Amino acid sequence: MDLSQRCVTLGAISWMFLTGCGTTAPEPPVTAGIPAGMHAVTPVAAKAATPEPSKSAPSASLSVRRGQFFSYALPQGWRLGEDGQFALSVGAPDGKAFTVMVGNAGLPPGYPPDRFVYEKMTALQPQGLRIGKGRNATPVSGFQQAWAFDVQYSARGVANRGVATVHVATSYDSAVLAMTAAISEDSQWPGYSTWLPLVAEQISALDGRAFGARGIMAQNIENSKAYAVAAREYRDWSQKTQQGVTDARNASQDKNNAAFRENLGAVQTYVNPYDVRVPVELPTTYQHYWVSPQGTYLGTDDPSVNPNNGSTGEWKQLPKLQR
Repeated sequence: MDLSQRCVTLGAISWMFLTGCGTTAPEPPVTAGIPAGMHAVTPVAAKAATPEPSKSAPSASLSVRRGQFFSYALPQGWRLGEDGQFALSVGAPDGKAFTVMVGNAGLPPGYPPDRFVYEKMTALQPQGLRIGKGRNATPVSGFQQAWAFDVQYSARGVANRGVATVHVATSYDSAVLAMTAAISEDSQWPGYSTWLPLVAEQISALDGRAFGARGIMAQNIENSKAYAVAAREYRDWSQKTQQGVTDARNASQDKNNAAFRENLGAVQTYVNPYDVRVPVELPTTYQHYWVSPQGTYLGTDDPSVNPNNGSTGEWKQLPKLQR
């Protein structure tokens, strides 16, 4: 099947990707100085994918939910896991990130926070658990002190990391300790670290039996400044993530369109030696192409023809783009 027949057969499809049938535009008149056997050629103008506009992701907001014993902040699309008297957890849709809160009352005053983190993290059955040095942190409502610990471990062969914060409320003869932790796969933590620990701390007791103690963590989450900060950081992260996905989709569509045009046999993509950043699509009319610094293209089927011979100008041959 020759090129003209192919254009008729595939015309119903290729109009979406080509400005014309894929043949070269009418050649400009041959001018003086072009060697015999070479022809002036105009690059094919290809239609790139129309970039998707940036969206503000209106659904990217935190909602406050009520469990059996606690109210908590839930990112869009996340699921409630554990919902008990001593623990609560929520997980990301892809299962690669989660938050957990676990607490106990009746502990002795001065109970080591790092020991509490180790005990609660060990319950997750991690492999190679490592806990960093504790640092002062801001306690949630109802607690007097807090320490944050960086944690790392593996689960099913996948590296995870995050931060666990221990909040301490001490009375004269006992203490209540609660751990809020935000964890994700190691590769995703740089994005989650800006907001997920804040979300993990947005929790409030609804029932006096929570932790086996009354009056702890009793706050209105939606009216707290910490909740507002967590919601803002979550929205910012969600919008950046969505725009990154959109940009990647547009780039993929452009690449697919170029490959589709080549598969039709209408064009071949070359590297411009004077500007390697921008590929050039040329018709399949000729097997070899040359270009000048001024952007003039010459095509030929004769590999022995070199426009530099006897010319005062400069010409470079275009190599085909390797995908």
